[in-house]
Amino acid sequence: MPRGRYSLHDPHDHTPLGEEHFQCAPGPSGWRYVAQRTAPSGDHSGSVDLTLDELGRPLRVELHSASWQVRGAALDGVTWVRTDPTGEHATEGNVRAHSFTGASPAFLIALSRLLRLEPGAGAVRVSLVAFTDPVLAPITLDQSWALLDRTGHATDTGPLVVDEYQVSEVDTGEVRRVHIAGDVVLAAPGIELEELESPPSSFAA
Repeated sequence: MPRGRYSLHDPHDHTPLGEEHFQCAPGPSGWRYVAQRTAPSGDHSGSVDLTLDELGRPLRVELHSASWQVRGAALDGVTWVRTDPTGEHATEGNVRAHSFTGASPAFLIALSRLLRLEPGAGAVRVSLVAFTDPVLAPITLDQSWALLDRTGHATDTGPLVVDEYQVSEVDTGEVRRVHIAGDVVLAAPGIELEELESPPSSFAA
């Protein structure tokens, strides 16, 4: 069960955005990731709870940020309920999208699991609902994912397989490189893995 800490920053001007203290593991239903987020001041700023089924689809996602809350799942595309800080008003949404995304590294793992790309197989386009910080406003966007390379690295605990993805924002043309090992993001724009207490888990084929 990997447990560790990511630091988050603005990928453009490198402004610190805080940290995400996480643990994750494969389970009977698929995979689960839970995390607590802190602001640069160290104060608690939100949480992430994501459960995938064995195919990588979101069985349940629950996000908290700035007293806003989102709960969602894969249902007729993706469906969610967003609740305001007072708890008095909730708005429902549904989009014919493949999955969710957001600032958490968990969503990169989730997309890699859903797509199951092979090196050299070409890019795949996906439609996603992103929840933007700090008020978890939903935005629909399209991304293109391609697995550029898969390399093995010898470690003290055994071989570590690292996948290098190219993630392109269809609307803006922005291109990112994302490095993932099992269920841990090793590096991505705006994300740095600062601590990892145990090796990444491997997904079954």
